[in-house]
Amino acid sequence: MSKKKRNTESQPVSDLLKDYIGSGKLAKGLDKVNASEAWHNVMGPGVVSYTTQVILERDVLYVQLTSSVLREELSYGKSKIIRLLNEELGKQMIDKLVLR
Repeated sequence: MSKKKRNTESQPVSDLLKDYIGSGKLAKGLDKVNASEAWHNVMGPGVVSYTTQVILERDVLYVQLTSSVLREELSYGKSKIIRLLNEELGKQMIDKLVLR
């Protein structure tokens, strides 16, 4: 029996996990979770208390709000909210924001 040669190069576990996540379907699921967390971080507790659902589908972020007044106020600053969310995420992941 021949022994297999081991790769003597060592890589940090974080790099290996990033490679594994990026190569599979896990990346899409993590993007959805990260988008929801970014909404909570960027918008703060005042807006989050009126938020019932945050869903990322492709490049559109759907946000369900319980206050029609808040929905109207946020609609005026959609482009700024999108920019802040993408900065929080560290990449261009959201192109459109739909407030429901």
